[in-house]
Amino acid sequence: MTEGGFSRFFLRVTACHMVTYFVAGLLAYTLLDYATAFQSEHLACWMRPTTSKWVALGPGLQWIRGLVFAVVLYPFRHVFLEGDRGWLKLWGLLLGLGILSTYGPAPGSVEGLLYTKIPPLEQVKGLSEVVGQSLAFSILLVAWYRRPHKAWGIVLCSLTALVVLMSLAGALVPR
Repeated sequence: MTEGGFSRFFLRVTACHMVTYFVAGLLAYTLLDYATAFQSEHLACWMRPTTSKWVALGPGLQWIRGLVFAVVLYPFRHVFLEGDRGWLKLWGLLLGLGILSTYGPAPGSVEGLLYTKIPPLEQVKGLSEVVGQSLAFSILLVAWYRRPHKAWGIVLCSLTALVVLMSLAGALVPR
């Protein structure tokens, strides 16, 4: 089930991450009004405005996080790709270590709630994006391995390419 080595794992992790990241970000940007939220007194000091070229490039640069995820998860891939409820194990790992128990005071994490001035309600509101994205990523990655088909690669690699192209367009097209 996990044949193909690290290269295949990296490509699948990266494609699943970039596509779910883009969709979750687009939904959060729209539904949570990030343009306004990023200008609030609590977030403006450390978040770039949504009009920044770096924010536009962000989704296209997520291959870097895909690489980090792949390197970190690769030694443990059998646990979630072959074990019972693998998507739940992967999601629990991401949720526990990557969202709720970060080493820095990220909004919505235990450290963020303790050490930042961001009101708890604002922090919890923003959790919907990362919790939803990590859930979608976990389900998608495990499903791709458990039900392998050429269509997965075609669709997800095409969508990943679109994410990169849209990010480049967002950064390069004059406003």
